[in-house]
Amino acid sequence: MQSFRTEIENPIVERDILDLEKKIALFRNGNIDEEKFRSLRLARGIYGQRQPGVQMIRIKLPYGKATGDQLTRIADVSDKYSTGRLHITTRQDIQIHYVSLDQTPELWAELEKDDVTLREACGNTVRNITASETAGVDPLEPFDVTPYADEVFRYLLRNPICQEMGRKFKMSFSASEEDTALSYLHDLGFIPQVKTENGEEIRGFKVLLGGGLGSQPRHADLITEFLAIDELIPFIESVLRIFDRHGERAKRLKARMKFLIKDIGTEAFLQLVQEEQKALPYKKYPIDTQAFEAAKTLPNPEIQAVAEPLDLAYAQWLVTNVLPQKQEGYVSIGVKVSLGDFYTDQARILSALVKQYANDEVRFTLRQNILIRDVKKELVPFFYGELKKIGLADHGYNTLGDITACPGTDTCNLGIASSTGIAKELEKVILHEYPQYLKNTDLTIKISGCMNACGQHNMAHIGFQGMSMKVGKAVIPALQVLLGGGTLGNGNGRFSDKVIKIPSKRGPEALRILLDDFNLNVGENENFLGYYDRQGQMYFYDMLKVLTSTEILTDSDYVDWGHEESYQIAVGVGECAGVVIDLVATLLLEAREKLDLAKENLDEKKWADSIYQTYAGMINGAKAILLGESISTNSYANIVALFDESFIQTGKIDLGSDFSSIVFQIKENEPTEDFANTYYKQAQEVFENLIKFREKEVAL
Repeated sequence: MQSFRTEIENPIVERDILDLEKKIALFRNGNIDEEKFRSLRLARGIYGQRQPGVQMIRIKLPYGKATGDQLTRIADVSDKYSTGRLHITTRQDIQIHYVSLDQTPELWAELEKDDVTLREACGNTVRNITASETAGVDPLEPFDVTPYADEVFRYLLRNPICQEMGRKFKMSFSASEEDTALSYLHDLGFIPQVKTENGEEIRGFKVLLGGGLGSQPRHADLITEFLAIDELIPFIESVLRIFDRHGERAKRLKARMKFLIKDIGTEAFLQLVQEEQKALPYKKYPIDTQAFEAAKTLPNPEIQAVAEPLDLAYAQWLVTNVLPQKQEGYVSIGVKVSLGDFYTDQARILSALVKQYANDEVRFTLRQNILIRDVKKELVPFFYGELKKIGLADHGYNTLGDITACPGTDTCNLGIASSTGIAKELEKVILHEYPQYLKNTDLTIKISGCMNACGQHNMAHIGFQGMSMKVGKAVIPALQVLLGGGTLGNGNGRFSDKVIKIPSKRGPEALRILLDDFNLNVGENENFLGYYDRQGQMYFYDMLKVLTSTEILTDSDYVDWGHEESYQIAVGVGECAGVVIDLVATLLLEAREKLDLAKENLDEKKWADSIYQTYAGMINGAKAILLGESISTNSYANIVALFDESFIQTGKIDLGSDFSSIVFQIKENEPTEDFANTYYKQAQEVFENLIKFREKEVAL
């Protein structure tokens, strides 16, 4: 029974929320397998924490945008259901922690009142689509990528093609060739391009495919220098369909798309993408930006008479935190948010500021900061004063002292060592000993608490990864030092070299050694990467080797940064990749639910959606029967092949033809009304045969 009023006008959203509440009740009563329930809640932005009994909630904000009202709503929800702390992620989401599972449907309903979603923020889905926070105001951009990123987000949200993939899928849109959205390390990355044909300007994108970080980073492949706008969504859908069908589903660490491309090759992958074109609901998908462009206005608020400060802090802030815009007379203000953590009282004041004196929006950035856009130049001193009042006027935005770090062992199940603790110490070192680097925007430090690289440590100039070291019978927290990564622009980047592992408490000294040597030995007009390449990896290994000795350790070496108790490895079950364990009954139930959704889509004349739900229902049903026979599978394509081999060719199940001929009609037919109805009827017959076989087997 519904336990709260959703007050949601959108019936699809309301159904989502009420379905979550229903599934929570079934889980509490033991009617849903724990592993399967985990998969369901992850796709609703609900993520288990290191601390038992509470959840992290990831709020999905496409390209990092939040209006003033949305920011206030998020603050209200955090105060009511969480702790009042807001964490900005490297994918431009907001995370809140220590939330009761039973309150998540109500929390979600509150957010949706201002069109804020949790849907597909976690799990094996298309994660938040990121974009350069400067998109729309960047002086270097060919055009504003915002409406295109927004259209892709809306097209894929709740789309059946990407609800239960083998692994998560990440996309980005950069504003310019500077590639500040890091296209080279995404499954799909897009960089805007313009060309002229017959005197007409045509927009498109440079496309990169198959990148990723994690323990085995892979640079994305350049697929095309120019993909026309109306081919953008059809291409993305084709890629997702192929990944959904052929991607690994058993071995979690090999399930990202980069491994599929590595296994079959880029050319073979693109051939499959091309062959999928016939099955797409749209061969061309024009994206009309006229309404978006027409709605764009520049604010003209009353100028507040504030004397311009004359102190050094303001002068430093002007240099690093005030950014030029392509709109004359306006600037953007970068708000440096230490480690991405800010609080609801600050959020409400920010909300009021941007509503009254800017353009009623903020953009959360990939470096865990906030960008306030469309500020009249005359209001810069006023904004500085208001930000200073709430503790958000630190200079050094996007500089070396602006360190990126994941939550690590603070809340994450997978954290091996504290990333936020060491980040705070390194920021202190830079502030007090190397203040000149608070002007340096060419160097980055990034830190992750484990190999999964949520802090993007392996693409930084200087990176640290949380690890452990065995010393006798004891274990101490450690850091792997990585050097030489960075974004080069134009869709190119480089990944860091693993240089050396040191006890974690020696991290600050490692930074001192590196910066001192860089200051002493950098060549004229040479950047850090040039200096690193010239000296070579072993130079830095030899230089830092002095920090590796564990013969003399102090008591503090056994305690991680930010902690008081002795260090212990306590790695839980990772949830960022979803799950691979399913019970037979649960899978059959899911298959039935998907066929029910297919019927609803038929009634609503959503032919493409119905066809994909039908397809997924048959796959789930076949997987259930294979699982009942203890036959392991690793992809949807593998399920089809093994089902034919184990049941059709042996005569155990008679479908009138092989299973693959029925299922793979999806890629041989256009998504018409006739095919959708025929396909659904065939699937019903397949499902009935599967149920009969299962009932017979259970009865034996």
